[in-house]
Amino acid sequence: MPELPEVETTLRGIAPHFEGQTLALVQVRAPMLRQPTPQAALIQGRTLSNLRRRNKYILADTNDAHTLLLHLGMSGRIVLTPPTAPLLKHDHIILRTANGVEARLNDPRRFGLFLRIPTAQLATHPLLAAIGPEPLSPAFTGAYLHKALRGKSVAIKAAIMDGRVVAGVGNIYASESLFRAGISPLAAAASLSRRRCDALVFHIIATLTEAIAAGGSSLRDFTQASGELGYFQHSFRVYGRAGQPCPSCATPLKSKVISQRNTFWCPACQR
Repeated sequence: MPELPEVETTLRGIAPHFEGQTLALVQVRAPMLRQPTPQAALIQGRTLSNLRRRNKYILADTNDAHTLLLHLGMSGRIVLTPPTAPLLKHDHIILRTANGVEARLNDPRRFGLFLRIPTAQLATHPLLAAIGPEPLSPAFTGAYLHKALRGKSVAIKAAIMDGRVVAGVGNIYASESLFRAGISPLAAAASLSRRRCDALVFHIIATLTEAIAAGGSSLRDFTQASGELGYFQHSFRVYGRAGQPCPSCATPLKSKVISQRNTFWCPACQR
């Protein structure tokens, strides 16, 4: 599933071409993704503004007091392409600006979202209402995380992947951040001291920032809006490397399923 760096990379790829532009064409080729899509066609003729990311959603306001909400789902990507390019089998949504720039949502598994929501209802919308602070915002601090983890007996890996605690820290980047911070993914969330929360916040921010600069991680389907691959996967220290030597101490890395996601760590470096 595309995680925060992949969504941010996608946003940065399309925003310069769609910010302030009028949509001359909105073609909905799939009546159902994760939810029905027909209302989304009502944004045709509207001008987009304030393109932004919240959690793993891309948001764009329209000039009729609504907001377009996009989610890439499990295998989706948005690719900029010439309008004359042949349509692919899983190109489900087509957006074209008045000046001829076209973006296509390609989603083989149809787990994405393409919704039109009244802007005034965003704060209370079920998909957005309970989301925690953005990890790259000033609100995400060690003090905040230490307080948010109080009373949580779940593993710290599960806690930082909970969007109610912090927005958008997915499976890959949770494993990588915990390794850098020297914290076992199995540790009880509430057991982390303020000092360790400070360290974890620092490494979450650093890991996500590096991943965005690398264009995200291209595993299976993800590409940037330009069609290029991301390359942060070449910097993985633990993710997907079970049984291989730890890059710091050469101890064989371990893996375990936590919250239904594969988790990777070094039993010597992460305590």
